[in-house]
Amino acid sequence: MEPMSAVISLPDPLPRATVAPRRDVGAEHRLAKRLRRQVGQAIADFGMIEAGDKVMVCLSGGKDSYTLLDLLLQLQKKAPVPFELVAVNLDQKQPGFPEHVLPQYLARLGVPYQIIEQDTYSVVSRVIPEGRTMCSLCSRLRRGALYNHAEKHGFTRIALGHHRDDMVATFFMNLFHHAKLSGMPPKLRSDDGRHVVIRPLAYVREHDIVAYARARDFPIIPCNLCGSQENLQRRQVGLMLQQWEKDHPGRIDQIARAMGQIHPSQLADASLFDFMALGRRDAAPVSDAHAWLAGFPADADAVPETPAA
Repeated sequence: MEPMSAVISLPDPLPRATVAPRRDVGAEHRLAKRLRRQVGQAIADFGMIEAGDKVMVCLSGGKDSYTLLDLLLQLQKKAPVPFELVAVNLDQKQPGFPEHVLPQYLARLGVPYQIIEQDTYSVVSRVIPEGRTMCSLCSRLRRGALYNHAEKHGFTRIALGHHRDDMVATFFMNLFHHAKLSGMPPKLRSDDGRHVVIRPLAYVREHDIVAYARARDFPIIPCNLCGSQENLQRRQVGLMLQQWEKDHPGRIDQIARAMGQIHPSQLADASLFDFMALGRRDAAPVSDAHAWLAGFPADADAVPETPAA
């Protein structure tokens, strides 16, 4: 009689319990402290906020603007001068935009807020051909709506969430595509002269903002209008900067610091430095550009003297 073989079916193994990653509270505290210091330093260095200012904090629902509002609220409690903060969101009527997220978040914080409703999405979609980047027109329409709102409601400062990496990227965008050395300043007056725009995150790295937004668990609203366009020139510049930083850590910091240490005499803009006066002798005549371009001296029409025999 052959021995019987028994097959015992074993139960399926229980799935492992998902363990949430352990939070490093100390690191989060140090990060928050560093960001508050950097924002406070930028405000002080550029005179961004004065006593009695009514600051319109432009809130898009992205990590940058959430971080900006959060840090300004913290600094407001201990600031040396009193100022008012109001969060303002522009609802561009983009399909699928979760209109409830920002009002619920701001109401929970007890932050004064205003929602601007303007259908810029339809305008951009109608004007820009499919496949072309929408950023230029979209930003102009958005800027116009925000400026008009600021004037109507008496805001003295318009705070935007651009950070250090944005400022460096804009510098290279202007260099590569517009042949000029200019960027995104920490503080500026609008072209019409009616508004003062500030960027309190001017010293803050994007990498730190990503970590801070994750730690604070902001309800991020992704932008599916321009953020999903792979052929953006800014995206290409961003990839270039990321590679530079990977190959040479600290390079973006170096570039950012260089943007604050301009030496006009070491460049070539005659409107910023008087090259004509540099080294000129008192008796020497001023250079005649037309004569130099023509390749003849100024008295070229004069009859040459007959050489002596």
